[in-house]
Amino acid sequence: MSLIGSEVLPFTAQAYKNGEFVDVTNDSFKGQWSVVCFYPADFSFVCPTELEDLQNQYAELKSLGAEVYSVSTDTHFVHKGWHDSSEKIGKITYTMIGDPSQTISRNFQVLNEASGLADRGTFVIDPDGIIQTVEVNADGIGRDASILVNKIKAAQYVRNNPGEVCPAKWEEGTETLTPSLDLVGKI
Repeated sequence: MSLIGSEVLPFTAQAYKNGEFVDVTNDSFKGQWSVVCFYPADFSFVCPTELEDLQNQYAELKSLGAEVYSVSTDTHFVHKGWHDSSEKIGKITYTMIGDPSQTISRNFQVLNEASGLADRGTFVIDPDGIIQTVEVNADGIGRDASILVNKIKAAQYVRNNPGEVCPAKWEEGTETLTPSLDLVGKI
């Protein structure tokens, strides 16, 4: 079952952000664009490279009105410990959500039931709390956070310009398409 177009299901969790523990709920994703990045585990191998890459894109994502959240089935305490002990993770200023109950991972359909860990899933959520993009990778395949910038821009463009769509490799300021009978078979 696809999550595209569905509202984020209810949850309550604790997170680590900038030296503090904070509460996060599904309502935290409303009123802004949100990027939710699931990963298998703290103190692992591919995960810190991805989360550092996400931090490297964080300022640009924030400039687009997007907030970033990372999620693993570790606790917020483990997130703090990892933040304090890893050079790469120590750079992170976005919210790191703990999901030890596995509720959020199940809600987003990225929980690997056999391992109890989240798959590598990335979700873009619109200001209404509706999921607009989904990407899920196998455990050994890291993601490129720079792709999120164009995904957010395209999602914002489509939201603000009903009836228009963004073709492959669309970049801000380039041509879009207006689906119609006249375009059938001409692209």
